[in-house]
Amino acid sequence: MTASSIPGGTFITFEGIDGSGKSTQASLLADHLRTQGHDVVLTREPGGSTGAEEIRALVLEGDPDRWSAETEILLFTAARRDHLERTILPALAAGKIVICDRFADSTRMYQGLSRGDLRGVVDQLHDLMIGREPDLTILIDMDPAEGLSRAKSRQTAEERFEDFGQALQDQMRAGFLALSREFADRFCVINGTGTPQDVSHRVSDSVSEHLS
Repeated sequence: MTASSIPGGTFITFEGIDGSGKSTQASLLADHLRTQGHDVVLTREPGGSTGAEEIRALVLEGDPDRWSAETEILLFTAARRDHLERTILPALAAGKIVICDRFADSTRMYQGLSRGDLRGVVDQLHDLMIGREPDLTILIDMDPAEGLSRAKSRQTAEERFEDFGQALQDQMRAGFLALSREFADRFCVINGTGTPQDVSHRVSDSVSEHLS
């Protein structure tokens, strides 16, 4: 399904390493667009629907080696399919702006790259079960050490991927930047340094340009 087949709907995703501030920026963008009169749905992955939220606990909590990479890919794809059917596509069909904190690019990185050369498997499942890319992807780019420090300071139960350490964060940053070049038509790389307000202004300027 392409963007042109959904009149009025715009699908925006946020990507970045753990602790990059993308969740905060997704929320700030949603608030900004609502003040401009847009109808906005703010959602997240894994999650965003009842079934997908149940899968979220399975993949984000517990021992780092709880699942094999192949099993993770299947779980994330199942969560994404339910999210797509129940939340994303209905909102887009209604002409809304959907802002999602993480989408398929995270699976391409965390499962497709970090735990073996499984990118081809991720893409095959994506084509078969999802078949939808964002219209615009905002990549919040920042230093991996700072991002990991921020992520660990949250002290939540959902730290399974942070527990893999900084080597993973370094690899993920490089991978996300490579994705931004591979999908240059939809990626916008935003400098994540500075206050949340500084970063928010950069994001809103880029999104306004896209929407115009």
